Amino acid sequence: MTDATPVIEPGTSETHGDLHTLRFTLRLPHPVPRVWAAVASSGGLRGWLAAADPFEPRVGGAITLRWLNTDQEGRATVASGTVTAWDVERVAEYTLEGLHGRIRFHLEPPRGDHVLLRFTNGFRGDDELRLDCLAGWHDHFGYLVDALDGYPADWSKWTPVRWAGLREEYVAAER
Repeated sequence: MTDATPVIEPGTSETHGDLHTLRFTLRLPHPVPRVWAAVASSGGLRGWLAAADPFEPRVGGAITLRWLNTDQEGRATVASGTVTAWDVERVAEYTLEGLHGRIRFHLEPPRGDHVLLRFTNGFRGDDELRLDCLAGWHDHFGYLVDALDGYPADWSKWTPVRWAGLREEYVAAER
């Protein structure tokens, strides 16, 4: 693998009524086991997304994600659910209660110097939530890139500034 820094391309979304499906494709210059550990283990998720406890890595297993960053009012998001797909080093899918819906990480075999990570998030909500989630996932994928490079997120220093800028970019792209 090379040391090329991956670029996080904007996510896309499809909407049918109040059902939204967000998609991101990331090309990551890391081996599959390293990327898998980041998206499918308690320790890995903590470095870029959320604390995962409990986390039972099997279909039907319990998972609770507790985001370690907060919204503008200082509230942290907590979402409990179930592992709904599990194929080691290929697919990890979590179906969460509340706003987060179904999140799916699909790793494809290495292509040249990178692993392809396809991410899908399906949830119900209004258009404002869709834009919030596009920006939120994009922001967190920046943290994923850093964590894979050995720099996990320091959540005590998180602010909504980067997220807000990303949200404005998604809004502007749709004008």
